[in-house]
Amino acid sequence: MRVYRLTVGPLGENAYLVETPEGAALIDPGDEAQRILDLAQEVGLTPKAILLTHAHFDHLGAVAPLVEALDLPVYLHPLDLPLYERAEEAAALWGFSIPKPPLPVKPLEEGMRLFGFTVWHLPGHSPGHVAFLHPDPPLALSGDLLFRGSIGRYDLPGADPKALFRSLKRLLTLPPETRILPGHGPETTLGLEAQTNPFLMGLEWEA
Repeated sequence: MRVYRLTVGPLGENAYLVETPEGAALIDPGDEAQRILDLAQEVGLTPKAILLTHAHFDHLGAVAPLVEALDLPVYLHPLDLPLYERAEEAAALWGFSIPKPPLPVKPLEEGMRLFGFTVWHLPGHSPGHVAFLHPDPPLALSGDLLFRGSIGRYDLPGADPKALFRSLKRLLTLPPETRILPGHGPETTLGLEAQTNPFLMGLEWEA
């Protein structure tokens, strides 16, 4: 598996292009659709789908133009569909502008396998937040659940702090060498975060 990252948009969101034996996929294309298309052309990949960890506007701002350009299906957990449908309005409330993401979307479910990933439903940052896990080499596209030295916000509409810490605790059952490819900021490893991330210390009591 090869993973390409582009940091896009005013909020510094990480969009990923992944090459798998089942084909290429885009994960969380948050903005700058043309840069994403240019990257795919540069590395010789034609994405077959868009996979979303969750439906906050900064993770899906490029969905509409990419669907228009490549006729891609969009996968999203159904519990985040209300956020997806209101993403354009949510962006405007923060002073940003994105094109309305298109419907319909295909549902992601706990345990589902696609493009070599297993889907884990890890709510808390949003109701339908998921991570995409790959066993070998072990990596997790964690969306806005876990960052280097930090965790996802839980003060946004639909967020749930207790669910977020339960999700973090579940993520910690993965091997410590698991690469964490987050929605913002640099990549890290699960082992490093378990040892140094202040939000994970004493997690079993907070959850």
